[in-house]
Order: sequence, then structure tokens, then C-alpha cells
Amino acid sequence: MIPKIILGKGPQATRRTIGYLFGKGRANEHVDPHLMASWNGFAPDPGRSPHRAPKKVEAQLAVQLDQPVKMLGDKAPQYTVWHCPVRAAPEDPILTDDQWATIARRIVAAAGIAPDGDENACRWVAVRHADDHIHIAATLVRQDGRRPQRDYDQRAVQREARQIEVDYGLRRLKPGDGTAAKRHTSKEHFKAKRLGQDATSRDVLRLRVRRAVAAAAGEDEFLALLDAMGVNVRLKLGPSGDALGCNFALVGDTNDVDEPVFYAGSTLAPDLSLPQIRQRLATTSPEPVSVRGTSPWHQAAAATERIPHHLARSNAEAAQGQLAALGGALDLLPLTAPAEARAELERAAVAFERATRSRIAADHASARVLRRSVHAIWKDPAGHGDGAGVAMLLDVALTAVAYAMHWHRIRHHAQQQAAAEQAIIHLQVAYARISEPVLADLASRTPTPQTRRRYAHHLREAVPQHAERVLSDPAWDALAAALAEAEAAGHNATTLLDRALGRRSLDDAHSPARALTWRIRRLGERHAPGPRAQAANARHIAVFATVPHPQEPQTRRH
Repeated sequence: MIPKIILGKGPQATRRTIGYLFGKGRANEHVDPHLMASWNGFAPDPGRSPHRAPKKVEAQLAVQLDQPVKMLGDKAPQYTVWHCPVRAAPEDPILTDDQWATIARRIVAAAGIAPDGDENACRWVAVRHADDHIHIAATLVRQDGRRPQRDYDQRAVQREARQIEVDYGLRRLKPGDGTAAKRHTSKEHFKAKRLGQDATSRDVLRLRVRRAVAAAAGEDEFLALLDAMGVNVRLKLGPSGDALGCNFALVGDTNDVDEPVFYAGSTLAPDLSLPQIRQRLATTSPEPVSVRGTSPWHQAAAATERIPHHLARSNAEAAQGQLAALGGALDLLPLTAPAEARAELERAAVAFERATRSRIAADHASARVLRRSVHAIWKDPAGHGDGAGVAMLLDVALTAVAYAMHWHRIRHHAQQQAAAEQAIIHLQVAYARISEPVLADLASRTPTPQTRRRYAHHLREAVPQHAERVLSDPAWDALAAALAEAEAAGHNATTLLDRALGRRSLDDAHSPARALTWRIRRLGERHAPGPRAQAANARHIAVFATVPHPQEPQTRRH
């Protein structure tokens, strides 16, 4: 059950709210609007007044609600209307009017609008539009002329909603911690629907600003990227002329008087205020990050592979910084990935966005290498041509997101845990679409049976506990081909395999051969040994080939 509080101001705020609640809706979505409950139990109901003009009854109801406000005259508060839509999940049972009325009373009591037994509380009404939701409207002056005690009413209402879900057997939502991005309003939803858009301006802006933060190496580049993405920026300047905040608007998104609709960065998401953006940009200076001869894809994969270590062993601030950087990488990945996986990658990024924030302050400097390598990929995505770079990064990202899910679970970050879990589902689909053709191409170049037996022999000696899993893995042929390619470039396959095995345990690898393949590809890209080392490696291979080895077990071929 989702309650959301909206405040209204202005001399006609109550009349406008009542008109909306008993009207047809912006897209004729209001079905049989009628009053279910009120502050006194007998307020006039415009939805059940067949013998009287509904508009007159609406005006009468608005006047009665507004009476305590009007009594204050010029001393009335700036915001006079408290409006709270409450929506059940699609799969929830249909509640009766009496059940919704009880829920409405619980909500206004929890919010401090009308505490139980308080005869001088604020005036309020509850209106039902359809089977799955109601609207509660109240005026923010008590009948004794005082202001209601509604400190932290949003949190209080959410807590009560969680208990209502239990009491009525409704879908139980995850408790939040106040760091979620602000949801779009119903007005924004119906505006997007009316214009034939798949997403609201708020949601589109959030994604574009996040991508600009991930791609930029400084504030000037951040603003230039937003301009290229069709986003107008309006800076909020202080007395000194320094920028203190920023608002964003989509080009072409205007209101009723043809003015751009701006959103403050902090209302798009808590980490998109100007100070928060500047903190992240400070860790992405244009200093080089790549090791000579290594692609930024491999650098990003290596940095992502270290995220589980940070989540398990670093302090909470550094771990939170790693998650924010991983979110930035996922934000940009759809723009550089093969077309067949972009939709799933975008869904993964949108889902994981919630897992990038918590009450823990992020140490963004801890993820400097990942942010810079992702920035380098954005600048020059060459190297992903056959999908190998993206597949390699996704392979380690899947493990990192799984660790993120566990990290949030043990800290009772329920919404973040659920977001990471959802992101994994989309990442797995995208990874399969990208990696399968790459691994199949590698497997088609698998080396001779003699070479494969040599690699298998070393696996059994080096990691006997994992050897059979690797050798029976469908990706074993691709791993053997990756080892052979590295060997042809002058590497010692045994040494390279040992290094790959030492990077991380294979205990949590869904496909150990696949994980080793990408590690070998990364390690093999480094500069090959010099002529002497290559000659020694060739002699080692020649000698090793003369030694008899046990027959390699039958492997699964796909």
C-alpha cells in the first residue's frame, strides 16, 4: 500500500482539490467518486447527491473544510491543504468502503491530522475513485485554530501503511529509509500518458542527469553533456554569485503557460543535488587510469571485481562509495553495449539506482579507479565490438551486485536489497545475450586435445576442489581457447592460470569456467613476456607435451 503526501496552497486550494477529487480525472480515470468517511461522519457528498447540482455540493463541502482556515484570516499557514492518495497493489483483494474508511481514519491519526478521540482535530474527507485507491484531503488548521502536530508525517504514514498491509493481508512493501528518489505524481503520469510518452519527465531527467554525472570528468563537462542530452540547467546563485544548487528541465517540456518545467536536483534523487554531484565529479578528474597496453574495459572489470572485497572488508563509507560507482557504470553501460542487450541493461540500471543510496555517507574517492575507467569507456567505447568487453564487465558486475544485495540485507536496507535482487534478473538476461556468441566464437577455436589435457592436468593439481566443475562446465572449451591464445602471445599458460585462480575464489561462481575465461582474457592482454621468456615458455610446453597424462574426462558440449 502506497500513501503519498501532497501539500496545497493558495486561496482556492481546497476548492481545487475537492473539484479534482469528485471530477472525472485528467484522463477520465475517476470511476464513481464518492465520500466514504469524514471528520464528522455526515459531511456533504457530491458523489451521492442526485437531486442537487454536484458543483454546488462540492462548493459547500469546500466551505465546510475551509472554515477553520478562514477564521485565521491573514494568520493562516502558507500551505492549507493536506492531500494523501493511498493505493493498493494490483494483486491485493478489493476492499469494501467500510474497510477503506477505517484505513483512512488510521492514516489521518498516524499523520497527526486527526488523532483518535481529538474532537478539535483538522477537518478531513476520504474519497474513493476506484477499487484500488482512495484520496484523503484535509485542511491544515485544527478546529480550535491551532496547527496540527504533523512532524515527520510522511514517515509516520508509511509506518502505518506497513501495519495496515499486515492487518488486511495486503502485499507487504519494503520499509524505506528516506533515501529513495521521489516518485512522479499522478499529474506527471497522466501528462506523459496524454503526450504518448513511456516515462514521465521526472524519470527521464533522473536517468539523464545520472548518466551525465557518470560520464563527466568535471563540472563544465557535466553541463555540456546535459545540454547535448536535451536538458536545460538553471543554476541557483548565492549572494556571492557562486552556484548553490541547480534545477533541470527537459527541452520542450512546458507547463500551461508555455514555461519550462524545472525540477530541483534533490527532488529527482537525494544524490543529485549540486553539492552531491560535485563530490562525485571531484573523484573523476581526467587523469589517466589505464595500465599501458590494457583497455579501459579490462580496467573497469578489474575494479568491479574488487567490489566484493570492499563490501566484505572495507568500512561502510567506502563500501557505499563502491556501490555508487557501480551504479554509474550500469547507467552508462546501455549506451555502449550491443543493441540486443540495451533494453535489459537499462532496466537493470533503473532498478539498481535504488541500491546506490542509503543513510551511510559515501566515500566516492574509494571508487576512483572504477569511475575513471568507466569515464574512459564513455569517451572511447572501441573494444566492445564483439561484445567481449561488455560481457567481461557484466560477468564481474553480476557478482558485485549479488554482494551488494547481501551487504544491504545484513544492514536491513530492505528496499536496496530488493532493488539489487531485481537488477540481477535483468543483468543475467543481458549477460546471456551478449556472452553466448562471444563464448561460442572462442569455443570454435578450442586447441588440440593434447593441449586441453595439459590444461586439465594443471587444473586438477592447482584446484582439485573445483577442477571437475570447470572441466564439465559448458564454457570449458572457451576457457581452453583463451589459454591457448594467451600462450600464443607468449604467456606461460600455467602461470597465467595460477594467477587467474588466485584472483578470487570460485566458490560463488555460477560458471567457474566462464569466470576464468574472462580473467584469462584480461591477464592475457597485458604485455607478453620478452623473447627469452617466450623461448623458455616454448621449451616448457615442448617438454610437458611428452609427459603422459590421464585421459581427460568427457565434458559437456553445447
